Amino acid sequence: MAKPKIIKDYDKLTEDVVEQIKLVYPMGFTKHLVSFTNREGEIRKGLPFETEDYHYLIRMSEAKAEAIIEDDDDYDEDGNLKKSAKTKYEDKHEDEDFLNALNSNSDNDLGTGEEDDDD
Repeated sequence: MAKPKIIKDYDKLTEDVVEQIKLVYPMGFTKHLVSFTNREGEIRKGLPFETEDYHYLIRMSEAKAEAIIEDDDDYDEDGNLKKSAKTKYEDKHEDEDFLNALNSNSDNDLGTGEEDDDD
């Protein structure tokens, strides 16, 4: 069975998902953004992220991606995940098998998204 695709804003993600994203993208998000077409036919950007249960596309512009990292205390001045944060999140999420693969498909375009979850 195919995993559901969910398009969601970064600030609406659970803390656990945000922590997992940080482990997959420890050097920031900007270079991993992909283009997609939303329901209105507009070209947008998003960060692909896959868990064992879902394919996420997290809506964000390049400016938003940079601002998220800049404002996050888990990242250093160079935009890299701090070792202390990495260790803490690795310990917390060590049972998540998908994190071990480190999202080797980060260049995939997830298309238009079948679900738009705005919870």
